Amino acid sequence: MENESEKDTADQNEEVSDTSETPEPLSPPEAPAEKATQGSDIDLEVKDPGRAFAGVTGAELYLEACRLMEVVPVSHFTQNLAKPYINLNHHGLGPKGVKAIAIALVSNATVTHLELEDNGILAEGAIYMAEMLRENCSLQELGNYQVKKLDLSHNEFSEKGGQLLGQMLANNTALEILDLSWNHLKRKGTVALGTGLRGNGALKILNLSWNSIGNEGAQALGEALKVNSTLVHLDISNNQINNEGAKKLCRGLEVNGKLEVLKMANNPLTVEGATALVTSVRKNPNSMMEEINISNVLVNENFIKLLDFVCQIRPELDVIYGEVEGRISKIPKQHPSPMKLIQKYLNEHNLRLWDFFQKIDKDGNMKIPVTAFRRAMIQQSSIPLDRVQIRELVRQLDRNQTGIVDYSHLKEQKPAQNPVEGKMKEEEKEDK
Repeated sequence: MENESEKDTADQNEEVSDTSETPEPLSPPEAPAEKATQGSDIDLEVKDPGRAFAGVTGAELYLEACRLMEVVPVSHFTQNLAKPYINLNHHGLGPKGVKAIAIALVSNATVTHLELEDNGILAEGAIYMAEMLRENCSLQELGNYQVKKLDLSHNEFSEKGGQLLGQMLANNTALEILDLSWNHLKRKGTVALGTGLRGNGALKILNLSWNSIGNEGAQALGEALKVNSTLVHLDISNNQINNEGAKKLCRGLEVNGKLEVLKMANNPLTVEGATALVTSVRKNPNSMMEEINISNVLVNENFIKLLDFVCQIRPELDVIYGEVEGRISKIPKQHPSPMKLIQKYLNEHNLRLWDFFQKIDKDGNMKIPVTAFRRAMIQQSSIPLDRVQIRELVRQLDRNQTGIVDYSHLKEQKPAQNPVEGKMKEEEKEDK
């Protein structure tokens, strides 16, 4: 019977073989015999991009790749190769289809935004995209090609695809937004991504929701956050992360000085995990955290007291939680409408809403970032508003969630028009 040491060695060897496998190059199947005898004028090997694609346009290259891969070309792709944005969501590309796309993009000089949601490209397709983006790293220094946003959600990458994408992240210096939601990355895939994030200096927004990353994945991301200095938005909602995983993630949050938004809704957290998250912000003097979304978590009065205390020193922080244990009365009864309170203050002082906002608008451009607006509203003493009221006020003044409170349209209104009251009534009609 195999002893424990032999079993551990075998497991380690298997792990090494899984993560160290080199992705195959971006080359299509062999051309037909008659083509080979004639000599192809298009070499699709990408080991030497400068030689491989010299004199070949993106459309021609793509059509040739499709022919050799035996897939139907996507006309929308060829028609938009000269534009910065290409949306290929829901085109059923599959692994071979995305390989043809990747081959064509290696030498492309215009596309900056590519979406590939729901194409079933699997782990094999992830290999081709990772290879293309690796070549991108070398070409970018020459100003030849730059992908900034990549949507690869709903593609069933599995753990293997996550490992390969992690290798890509470790080398890529251009990608800023990456959506990998709904890809079954699980533990191994997320651990590899976490490793790639440690050395990545470009990615700003990462969506890993619905990937079953669990506590080990959360731990890997926590380790990455200790050293990563570019990521500002992380979505790990719906990932089976419990209190233990949250605490491991917090080890990174306690030292990270860049992350602003953390979405963790619909994980099996309790007030214990929620408390750990808020405490990590409190412990970190360099924290830039603005939003923590744990909207499904039932909290208690002790958590509310802690949050109130932290918000006094970090007024820009907004924590979205579930119900408060033991509270029966509805929120509207506890928190009077912030618009009504502001309107009352304006009427008493014969002011316009524009005048009120102007006092907290340091730049004077009539547009206030939500974070700065939230901080100013908490720190101002003219109108007593709590966190819940300020959140409602932000929701009403930034209904499209742009991150900016824009009050420029209020400049011409007079005090007699009661702009806030009128705005409030219009919004109540819309909500109905």
